[in-house]
Amino acid sequence: MKQVFLSGLMALCFCACQEEPAKPSQNLPVPQTFEKSYVDTHNGYSEAVVITSGNLKTIYVSGQIGDGADLDAQMRDALSKMERLLKGSGADMKDVIKMNTYIVDYGPQSLEVFRSVRKELLGDSDMPASTLVGVEALALPEWLIEIEAVAVVQIQ
Repeated sequence: MKQVFLSGLMALCFCACQEEPAKPSQNLPVPQTFEKSYVDTHNGYSEAVVITSGNLKTIYVSGQIGDGADLDAQMRDALSKMERLLKGSGADMKDVIKMNTYIVDYGPQSLEVFRSVRKELLGDSDMPASTLVGVEALALPEWLIEIEAVAVVQIQ
């Protein structure tokens, strides 16, 4: 019985010592509206979606694939397509904050090509957050790489 009483007393003390939840401030910022625009919509998707809110524009670029006989050529072409989409949306590769890359039959040689082409075309400072994933296949058997990205631009 003592244990039950002590447990109840401890629970009561614990609850009494808790801070009251913060009350909502009357000065909260009013949520801003945003606008969406779709770039080059075809085959059930858009090549990019642009979200504008306040003085920021966020561009979500769908996975870009490239033409070419090998990983090097396809990566260069995919990044070139991405750059055109970004420019058409008022951004460039310096504005990319996140990049996801998918490479078919990934191995050490793929990593060398990936790093070399990326450094040549994008530099090696102020790089976006990135994910590189080796995959068994992409949507078509001739595709060796697919690259998607998110870019953010401040509007003047």
